[in-house]
Amino acid sequence: MSLLDSINCPDDLKKLSIAEMEALAEEIRDLVIERVSINGGHLASNLGSVELTIALHHVFDSPRDRVIWDVGHQAYIHKILTGRRDQFHSIRREGGLSGFPKRCESVHDAFDTGHSSTSISAALGMAEGKRSAGAAGDVIAVIGDGAMTSGLAFEGLNHAGHLGRKLIVILNDNDMSISPNVGALSGYLHRLMTGVFYNRVKKETKQILEGIPRVGESMLKMARRAEDTFKGLFAPGMLFEELGFEYVGPVDGHRVEALVETFHKVREFDWPTLVHVITKKGKGYAPAEKNPSRFHGIGPFDIETGEAQASGGPPALSKVFGDALTALAAQDARIVAVTAAMTAGTGLDSFAMAFPRRFYDVGIAEPHAATFAAGLAAEGMRPVVAVYSTFLQRSYDEILHDVCLQNLPVVFALDRAGIVGEDGPTHHGVFDLSYLRHIPNLILMAPKDENELRRMLKAALDHNGPSAIRFPRGKALGPVADGIIEPVQLGRAEVLREGGDVVLCACGAVVRDAVAAAGILRGKGVEATVINARFIKPMDEELIAGYVSRIGRIVTVEENAVQGGFGSAVAEMLIRRNIFNAKAAMVGIPDRFIEHGSRRSLLDRLGISAAGIASEAERLLL
Repeated sequence: MSLLDSINCPDDLKKLSIAEMEALAEEIRDLVIERVSINGGHLASNLGSVELTIALHHVFDSPRDRVIWDVGHQAYIHKILTGRRDQFHSIRREGGLSGFPKRCESVHDAFDTGHSSTSISAALGMAEGKRSAGAAGDVIAVIGDGAMTSGLAFEGLNHAGHLGRKLIVILNDNDMSISPNVGALSGYLHRLMTGVFYNRVKKETKQILEGIPRVGESMLKMARRAEDTFKGLFAPGMLFEELGFEYVGPVDGHRVEALVETFHKVREFDWPTLVHVITKKGKGYAPAEKNPSRFHGIGPFDIETGEAQASGGPPALSKVFGDALTALAAQDARIVAVTAAMTAGTGLDSFAMAFPRRFYDVGIAEPHAATFAAGLAAEGMRPVVAVYSTFLQRSYDEILHDVCLQNLPVVFALDRAGIVGEDGPTHHGVFDLSYLRHIPNLILMAPKDENELRRMLKAALDHNGPSAIRFPRGKALGPVADGIIEPVQLGRAEVLREGGDVVLCACGAVVRDAVAAAGILRGKGVEATVINARFIKPMDEELIAGYVSRIGRIVTVEENAVQGGFGSAVAEMLIRRNIFNAKAAMVGIPDRFIEHGSRRSLLDRLGISAAGIASEAERLLL
């Protein structure tokens, strides 16, 4: 029987010796590598947090003690150790375990996460909630160094330091290494500075000095400078201590003994504490250690070689976008690209290589990305902000106030719009049409395919005002055009098929489903007009209203929430034009959060498919 087979809850970890926990870490790594190679998922971040997770659950008492995993894509090990080992084969599969923490899935998942940098604020709120209720238990936020680039993380740190009450923040730093010499001395300072006696003496000395009239304050400042100067030579903790946190570390995040010792000590502290843990992304699997970015989120792959399962076929839409932007930038020196820690994910790696001085990765700071782009545009540049739809939600005020109110020519390229699949509700980009289309001055468009995406990008860059292009996760439908990129005409739709029985009006990638639905209907004797709307705003009102007035039936199709989305925009337009006698149906995302599963399966279940669209059209004909 393996050690892992004996772990059914966190309490089982408390029975293990250090050596046994180290052996357990290797068993867990093998399991995670094996399963992610089949299901896909977040590999490098999980391999880097194995010992950290084991030590946390060995020392702390979940669920009484709350552990909040920032982003949550490193929580696979947490799930395995908290009673979900036998379900781990189902991770990210429809009906199976989520790839992120979910409160409805386990009492050990203290907070739903999926977007970055929320852990400290959530943990502080939970700690204060526990204090107010008189409930026992610690609260621990585990946050990566990348997530610390977000302003939200520093807002949480600032408030926690101001309150001065107990909170434990673990900074999982996987982008730094500790050299042997510094590591040895740092380890000594770490042991000294985490001792309860040291910290009690430090606090008592502070109280004594503060009590000395006139000279006490200056003596205290001198003592702080001396301590900070000494500690600052060896540990990067001065920033956190200025924010009101006790800084502990750096600690080797792959030494279980050091982690356990540290966590036992800081558990006794009664004030805000930040534990700096150094880990290596992809630890224990050579391909992931060599290329952690590639193995951050990966599809099925061959364990022996680390190579992804060959899929072949056309390029991803993100690559089509990135290549088109690079080509256009070669012709226009004003074009710059901005991303928020998603260079490869948004297809901007080719742009970054071609134009390094015109490329900006601002870190996990989407609001800053929007306002930074506004500043660039105000000085005559043509910035393109490439971001996943779900992450742009964080920038709403900046888009409205800093970009659109000033009518600045910023282009927002929204990748992963619509259903994204296995990452689930935190990552589905199904709200952008609803939160963008009501903003004045903003042009909002959705291409039906890769070549229309290229043409829309050109039109957006030519336009002297703000615009947004949304496109889904997935591949191009066919060969990508080359040569000169001609812009689409702003605000003009196109009719793909004529028919006198019903109008199928779609935007974005689901246009292909509308065309297929028209084929199904023709087989049943029903002729449908298919309109590729292209523009959600400004809508081609003359064309759409004209067809609806003549035919009297319309089905709108979108990969967005129907509330406030494209269908709502069409309905509002028909009301403005006093067209009240038409029958209408809306196909889109219903008023609920959509769980994880394959993209095609989820769309089929939601009726956003050829069969679903045809069914809605038939219903209007009754």
